[in-house]
Amino acid sequence: MVVRTEPTDDGRGMDGADESHGYDCRVSERASLSEIQLPPCLQIRGIDRLLVYRIEMRHRFRRISVRDGLLLHGPAGWGECSPFWDYGPDESVEWLRAAIEAACEQPPAVVRGRIPVNVTIPVVSPQTAAALVQDSGGCRTAKVKVADPHSALRDDCARVEAVRAALGESGRIRVDANGAWSVEQAIEAIRELDAAAQGLEYVEQPTGQVEGLAQVRRAVDVPVAADESVRRASDPLAVAAAGAADLLVIKAQPLGGLRRALDVVARAKLPVVVSSALETSVGLSVGAQLAAALPRLDHACGLATVELFASDVTDRPLAPDDGCVAVRRVGVDVPVGQDVAVELCWRWAHRLELMCLRLQ
Repeated sequence: MVVRTEPTDDGRGMDGADESHGYDCRVSERASLSEIQLPPCLQIRGIDRLLVYRIEMRHRFRRISVRDGLLLHGPAGWGECSPFWDYGPDESVEWLRAAIEAACEQPPAVVRGRIPVNVTIPVVSPQTAAALVQDSGGCRTAKVKVADPHSALRDDCARVEAVRAALGESGRIRVDANGAWSVEQAIEAIRELDAAAQGLEYVEQPTGQVEGLAQVRRAVDVPVAADESVRRASDPLAVAAAGAADLLVIKAQPLGGLRRALDVVARAKLPVVVSSALETSVGLSVGAQLAAALPRLDHACGLATVELFASDVTDRPLAPDDGCVAVRRVGVDVPVGQDVAVELCWRWAHRLELMCLRLQ
């Protein structure tokens, strides 16, 4: 399928249906894939194929029920460029740089072949949360999403309690607020969630601003991790320099690729958790390579998110086994047809054009 660029990107998200209450951890269907025309800016960089993908989510996840993006093929394999629709071209171009790097450059040397991972628990009922833990492929750490507009604190606590019961006493629980709380709300909520979890490993991005993170960190006994304050910041090292976090959540795509992410980690001098940007197994495999290249890895990584998808772009998804994912390259090995709506292909082609204008 060849799609010409037309300016149809209106910047809206791809929200859709509400949460599905059934759960099956297996990736049971194939993603929708369509090939689109390569722009010159990618051809000169060695990219020889360009696909648009669209995948349904098993559960509504932070207002997203469908995930879509671009897959680039080059001499080193496949890379993924899947910035969310609320990212403008100046932020999105970093995701494109990451995809080009993955497709055209060999990854650095690794020091481990398997990466411990956490199961991710969306805003679901306590019963569904427990089922997600039990069907997680042996994960002993769970990240629970909290602070959603449709979920009260008491509901978050009930979900955390269900996760603790499913994990047992030895499992680790972390919560992620995506910057939704004020400082005062964060302090109160963290204390209640810590009690519900019988001890939290850490709380991720409790507030949106670096100064707020520092205030929360001083007020609570639970370690604070920074995510958005790293991947969406003009200076990803500012939060570390301010002493506002105990550890950093590192995502390769938003930072511009594996090597840029490794540089941030080396300069930040804080423990890190490598995590997914809600990617296909192509993007997850780059995250696994990043985690495998770190000299030290003290925490389970957020790289088991393929199980949030109803399908994938490969017949061998990067799914956890005995609580770990393997470090391996993943390619597109499912049939490529004309499955993606033409309008969505146009939107991605136009968005790519804007990103290419910002490539150096």
